[in-house]
Amino acid sequence: MVSFIFVTITLFSLVGTSVSSTIISDFHALIALKQGFKFSNLEISTWNSSKPTSVCSWSGIKCFNGRIVSLNISNMNLYGSVSPAISRLDKLMELSIDRNNFTGEIKIENMSSLWFLNISNNQFSGSLDWNYSSLANLEVLDAYNNNFSAYLPLGILALKNIKYLDMGGNYFYSKIPERYGDLTGLEYLSLEGNDLRGKMPRELGNLTNLREIYLGHINVFEGGIPREFGKLVNLVIMDLSTCGLDGSIPPEWGNLKSLDTLFLYVNRLSGPIPKQLGNLTSLKRLDLSFNELTGEVPYELINLRQINLLKLFKNRLHGSIPSYIADYPNLEVLELWNNNFTGTIPNNLGQNQAIKDLDLSSNKLTGTIPNHLCALKQLRILILQQNFLFGPLARELGICSSLVRVRLGQNYLNGSIPTGFIYLPQLNYVELQNNMLSGSLSENGNSSSRPTKLSQMNLSNNQLSGSLPFSLSNLSSLQILSLSGNQFSGPIPSAIGELHQALKIFLSGNSFVGEIPPEIGNCFHLTYLDLSSNNLSGSIPREISNIRVLNYLNLSRNHLNGNIPSSIGSMASLTTADFSFNDLSGKLPESGQFSIFNASSFAGNPQLCGSSISNPCNATAVTSPPRKSHSAFKLTFVFGLLFCLVLVTAAIVKAKSFKKNTSNSWKITAFQKLDFTVSDVLECIKDGNVIGRGGAGIVYHGKTPNGVEFAVKKLLGFGSNSHDHGFRAEIRTLGNIRHRNIVKLLAFCTNKETNLLVYEYMRNGSLGEALHGKKGEFLSWNLRYKIAVDAAKGLCYLHHDCSPLIVHRDVKSNNILLNSSFEAHVANQKKPEKNQNNCSKV
Repeated sequence: MVSFIFVTITLFSLVGTSVSSTIISDFHALIALKQGFKFSNLEISTWNSSKPTSVCSWSGIKCFNGRIVSLNISNMNLYGSVSPAISRLDKLMELSIDRNNFTGEIKIENMSSLWFLNISNNQFSGSLDWNYSSLANLEVLDAYNNNFSAYLPLGILALKNIKYLDMGGNYFYSKIPERYGDLTGLEYLSLEGNDLRGKMPRELGNLTNLREIYLGHINVFEGGIPREFGKLVNLVIMDLSTCGLDGSIPPEWGNLKSLDTLFLYVNRLSGPIPKQLGNLTSLKRLDLSFNELTGEVPYELINLRQINLLKLFKNRLHGSIPSYIADYPNLEVLELWNNNFTGTIPNNLGQNQAIKDLDLSSNKLTGTIPNHLCALKQLRILILQQNFLFGPLARELGICSSLVRVRLGQNYLNGSIPTGFIYLPQLNYVELQNNMLSGSLSENGNSSSRPTKLSQMNLSNNQLSGSLPFSLSNLSSLQILSLSGNQFSGPIPSAIGELHQALKIFLSGNSFVGEIPPEIGNCFHLTYLDLSSNNLSGSIPREISNIRVLNYLNLSRNHLNGNIPSSIGSMASLTTADFSFNDLSGKLPESGQFSIFNASSFAGNPQLCGSSISNPCNATAVTSPPRKSHSAFKLTFVFGLLFCLVLVTAAIVKAKSFKKNTSNSWKITAFQKLDFTVSDVLECIKDGNVIGRGGAGIVYHGKTPNGVEFAVKKLLGFGSNSHDHGFRAEIRTLGNIRHRNIVKLLAFCTNKETNLLVYEYMRNGSLGEALHGKKGEFLSWNLRYKIAVDAAKGLCYLHHDCSPLIVHRDVKSNNILLNSSFEAHVANQKKPEKNQNNCSKV
């Protein structure tokens, strides 16, 4: 009996030892893996190296039959490398390490049970040449968005069970292997966003189980689209956009009747839209924009009853917009802009559709705007500019509470602006300029009078009349107000001073009377103010000088009288001012900014005098003194000689002092209120403060004794022999830019030898440094996404909303700067584009 118990205990001990040894091997593999990590995530702290038997309770771990079968450490903000020891977890079925910041090479092998592998959204490099035969059961391989750089791996052909393959967003190069057409079990294939070249293999047409295929975005293919793709009858999504495709759209694609989404935008496709696309009755999204397609929209597309997005813009299509488009019951987005469409907009468009985005601009459309575009109260974007539309605006637009952006400029619209339209709660952007609109702007009839979201309103060059409404103050978010070239009359309401966010106000070319309201001085962010060509009278309010960032002031061609306030000279940012053709009088101030204004800025004011305008003020009459004695004359001569010697001595001392302290010779032009002086700027120009060098100049870090930081760029190539060539005008334009995601130009300093640009200081340097330097491992994917969005906002403003338009022309990571919160700011924008009409899409 004792011997039986002994044998039994021994047997169980051996079994326990065997079981524990397998989990122990997994434990040691995880510990080796952890040693390669850099992390701050508390979940990984549960991986306790002192308790091997607790491994199955660790975060991200799942076990079955005493072995680890699942490892999921997705999105844990981990850094470092992935040890080859990971392959010792030989019973893994699922492995997810995506959305971290792992670097270096990775190799996954000897996992015969593994069916799911996700390593996407990291910074892995090298190749994917693994021993795929040791991963025989793999069905899902997601390596999207890493830094792999090699040929596409042929070893993947050993994966007989592979269904999902994503190697997009990397740096794979050369051709797509023709043998990829042998992966007939694939249901999902993405190779987009690489550096692939050559022809798109027709053998991919053999992948008849495919449901989704993505091959575009940065890849550049030649030879057109293979007709064999028409055999992919199970396709639901096909995205071949932005990859240089030319030729025509194959008519064989009419066989793809399961297709839900077809994206071919930004290619060089030509010829007509195939009528066979009308067979795609399941199609919901069709985008053929930015190509060279010609002809008319085929009638057969009437069968696309499921369509909710139709984008054909930037092609060479002509003819009329088919009336059947108004009968698509699910249509939400219709963008046909920049073609040659003629005729009228279908009259019942929107009547039975929840249209959200409608852009038919830059065509040759005529007729009236349909009345029912907002019938279902879903319309957000309405862009019909640059056509030949006429007639009134529908009254329904005044109650279309969903509207966000409206651009109807450069047509022949007439009638009045619908009551309540400019006070719509979500409306952010309005352009109605260059039409024939008449009537007055209504007061806000909404009893709640809540502030609106409107930031830009351009009603210029119409026939609008009457007084400006007092409820203008409800437009508290307004940044740009353009009412020039109309027939507005009456006084400028004092409520204009409540537009505290206003950057630019254009009221020129109207019939405004009365005085300039002193409340205008409350618009502290104003950089541009044009009140010219009105009937304004009275004196110029001193309160204007409270606008410390004002860059442009035009009060010309009015009936203003009295003196020009000398306080305007203290507005350091004011580089352009025009007071001409008024009734101003008195002595023209000569200090501060008045010393740089052109004499023509004061023309047409005969009662204005001063040396700078060649109209000296009348000198006080001087009477002849009684004749002095000879001795008195000698004494006077001696004192005069002594006085001259004193002046000469002072001049010499001053010249020596000038050499020591050159700040006396510098002139600073500020574009906002500054907390530093030109001496502070000059003090930082030394080698120890250099933080950057480039082709345009050297960048220094500046800091005042009270802690104010700034950056100074010393421009190269400007000296005493340099010519301006409009440089100062360009600097004034750049200094006038105000956007959250653009580096602010604070000031411009110059003397005869050097030009200095003073910018706000970006503590975290450039994006290029952050990505490729030591900070790279701390840039999480969420932060990278935020940086990309911030940079896009800045570029969008420069390219589309800025006036004049500014094309950056040097977009790269080193020109995206990051502040202390890693908020992106676009820097080094180039000069404004000349003769550009602001008709780009926004």
